[in-house]
Amino acid sequence: MDKIVLQKGDTLIVVDVQNDFLPGGSLAVTQGDEVVPILNRYIAAFAARGLPVYATRDWHPPDHCSFKAQEGPWPPHCVAETNGARFARDLELPAGATIVSKATEPGRDAYSGFEGTRLDQSLREKNIKRVFVGGLATDYCVLNTVRDACKLGYDVFLLSDAIRAVNVNHDDGLKAEAEMVRLGAQPIALASLGT
Repeated sequence: MDKIVLQKGDTLIVVDVQNDFLPGGSLAVTQGDEVVPILNRYIAAFAARGLPVYATRDWHPPDHCSFKAQEGPWPPHCVAETNGARFARDLELPAGATIVSKATEPGRDAYSGFEGTRLDQSLREKNIKRVFVGGLATDYCVLNTVRDACKLGYDVFLLSDAIRAVNVNHDDGLKAEAEMVRLGAQPIALASLGT
């Protein structure tokens, strides 16, 4: 495969690498911590070229509709201002990274970084054409962020070495990856990036 050379108009979107999604968190993704060192290398590559980095996060109110107490599917997680909602300690986001908080209202959920946020507007203001997406979890927030990015007309690269799945069903992650490719996302790994 040809090397992908990062260029003006590219951005990195790091999806929901938060403590509650890491081992020991309230909604832990199996081996979710494995994405952190890989994402750090992508972050360094983008930062070295002066390209923008975005980081999405769940930033829920305590009574969020996705929580089981409100008849949602999940245990409480990523409640705003708690340790569980903080980014992974070892995630090396640059000082200039743009933080995108989602699902901030009690009655509205959002798996996609584009849903109910200014992400699309911000990308267009920066003339972004290509988005590189990795993080947690493959079968939920990564899938939905990629789905919306494709729908909105961005060229999408899926960082297949920097995603991990919840896998409520054992093959949900694989199905999500296949769906993202079907929608037009191109799976890549660190070795694909040219210098």
